[in-house]
Amino acid sequence: MSGKEKSNCPINLSLEVIGDRWTLLIIRDMMFAGKKHFREFLQSDEGVSSRTLADRLQTLQAEGIVTRHGDPNHKLKAVYRLTKAGIDLLPMLVDLGVWGNRYRAADPELGAVAEKLAAGGPEAIEQMKRRLASERSEAE
Repeated sequence: MSGKEKSNCPINLSLEVIGDRWTLLIIRDMMFAGKKHFREFLQSDEGVSSRTLADRLQTLQAEGIVTRHGDPNHKLKAVYRLTKAGIDLLPMLVDLGVWGNRYRAADPELGAVAEKLAAGGPEAIEQMKRRLASERSEAE
């Protein structure tokens, strides 16, 4: 923890780490788009700056939500992967996607991904979590 928490409320403690827009979008890109390199995150439609991206990735590492390793295929690149703590954010992101699809002007194709996972219930969520975990362990 950063030592700047305002209370020990679990919602507050979670928001201290993941409560900004960019952090959740980085995690989204890792989960749903398979992004793992710095440059890939920069290419997201939302247009995060390289400075903000570097800061958020560093925070995610420090908080144990992502890991950073050298890319075996390119010695100048790093590979970012979700940890178990990061993968466990999947149900929350699915719920955010469903809410955004229902109450905001979401892209129907993108909204369908969250709706499909939500409709599949806990088993669909667990299946995707297992897939994300196996991708992480295969890379290590």
